[in-house]
Amino acid sequence: MRVLVVEDEPHIAEAVTFLLEREGHQVTVVASGADAGAAVGGCDLLVLDIMLPGRSGFDIARDVLALAQRPKICVLTAKGQKEDRERMLKMGVDAFVSKPFSNSELMETVRGLAAP
Repeated sequence: MRVLVVEDEPHIAEAVTFLLEREGHQVTVVASGADAGAAVGGCDLLVLDIMLPGRSGFDIARDVLALAQRPKICVLTAKGQKEDRERMLKMGVDAFVSKPFSNSELMETVRGLAAP
């Protein structure tokens, strides 16, 4: 699966990339919301932080959800407040994982999203 990770914290981006690549996924990482729009084309899964430089994860999710052919979206963020989770899920994102997360929690979520 082709995965776009939009994460501005390098150590988190590296950890997520390692986990995904270990299971055979092709991973592209961008560190800002401004770069996400151009990179989202062709990906099967978007792993998206909410708090990003340039544009918020809410704005990116809204734009991606409007696409006719869109990737699945997993929101991965330290901002795991109930209101943010509810807002993202109401928007139509497919999954939500709060930081700090366990490797198994993230990968179980990704496997569930990859299933047909």
